[in-house]
Amino acid sequence: MARSVAPRGIPQGIPILPPPDCFYLIRSPSQNTISSVQQLQAVAKTILGDSRFFDGAIVRHTARSFATLPGPHQAHALLAEIATARCAFAPSSAKAPLALYGAGELGHLAHEFLSSVGHDAVVIIDRNARRLAETGDWSGIELLEPNQVTKKSKSDLRLAVSVVTSPYVPIEQSLADIGFRDIVPFYDLAESFRHLHPLSNGWFAPTLSQEDHRCTAQVLSRWEDDKSRAHHLQFLAWRRLREEWNFELAPLAPSARYFIPEVTSVLRGDEVLIDGGAHYGHVTKAFVRKTSSAFEQIVAFEPDSSNRAVLQDNLNSWLPDDPRVTVYDCALADSEGEALFRDDLGYASQLSDTGHVRVTVRSLDGIRVTPTFVKLHLEGAELLALTGARETLLSSRPIIAATVYHNADGIWKTALWLMETLPEYHFLFRVDSWCGTGAVIYAIPNERRGIS
Repeated sequence: MARSVAPRGIPQGIPILPPPDCFYLIRSPSQNTISSVQQLQAVAKTILGDSRFFDGAIVRHTARSFATLPGPHQAHALLAEIATARCAFAPSSAKAPLALYGAGELGHLAHEFLSSVGHDAVVIIDRNARRLAETGDWSGIELLEPNQVTKKSKSDLRLAVSVVTSPYVPIEQSLADIGFRDIVPFYDLAESFRHLHPLSNGWFAPTLSQEDHRCTAQVLSRWEDDKSRAHHLQFLAWRRLREEWNFELAPLAPSARYFIPEVTSVLRGDEVLIDGGAHYGHVTKAFVRKTSSAFEQIVAFEPDSSNRAVLQDNLNSWLPDDPRVTVYDCALADSEGEALFRDDLGYASQLSDTGHVRVTVRSLDGIRVTPTFVKLHLEGAELLALTGARETLLSSRPIIAATVYHNADGIWKTALWLMETLPEYHFLFRVDSWCGTGAVIYAIPNERRGIS
């Protein structure tokens, strides 16, 4: 069953949001969807810039829900829908006035981001604004609840949603219902500033080439389970079409990143963790907890000096004077040398041509360590680090958990490299947040699962 109702002012046939009692546009996986693809193509051919607008009307995001998980054959059919359809959306400009919706962790990063690219006067809107104002976390910043925003402001401002822990479409719907007119995902807004700032979570995947389509189909076939196929397709649908897919039997697990059940069930007491992109050490802390402190070694890599200072303080608190812990100040890559690095961006610090400092880069193969668990969250440099760890991975056969949502390597390149490089491994794809973020590839050696 599909529902698509066009309110007054929006041309019939343009993809819009379902009514309040139906947040998800639900279509049977086997249903013919040619008309909806043609609609998307028509919009994309007409609109080049802020493509949410069509002849003065706003094109809202749509969502799609599936009651079953896709097997390989169905996954290929759904990929074919995704591969060549045109996207009705594009990066959004930071027109004035501008506001952020969501005052959580991403809200703080979004505010800092906008300040760094010259947009300091940004209002923060959150349903818990009064309570948040009492904490002092937003001191000096205008913090409002939605009902405190005037009708005119709701019509005039561009509201960037800085929330990825919940589905985007229902948030957009609820804000539209109370009068906000111009609503965009924050990461789509950030894409307009890539020449100034390297934050890269909002990239749009282009139309897939024949090679892209063929290789992505190959990866979909080689995932170990249908949940991986579901999450991979969910990831692709947002990146290619900005359509929000939901597979009811494959819910997201926001708290399980890097330590999904398939990983925690095979952890041992002699683990050697590589924490690539350690930031403040929260993954290391979770690792210590998951192993009940029965590990052999932790080797953390954090090239950002501000992050590393917090990391060292945290490690001194969690594991005081523990000789099993080593922290490197270099970045992981595929070779030895130096590279430009953009620092002081919190968890978004990264190797980048927009960097202001130079840091040492090293390959994992060049560091004498025998890991049993390699975690990589490198803001887009994961495939680079993996290729620089090829011999280490082949000889040590560690568990691998690598993020793949910072650039188009996540469509198929990182997965296929792992699948073609590592024999006798179990490969999984999991998504733990929305708007195409939180995507992680897991590679677990068969011997860890008791398979010889």
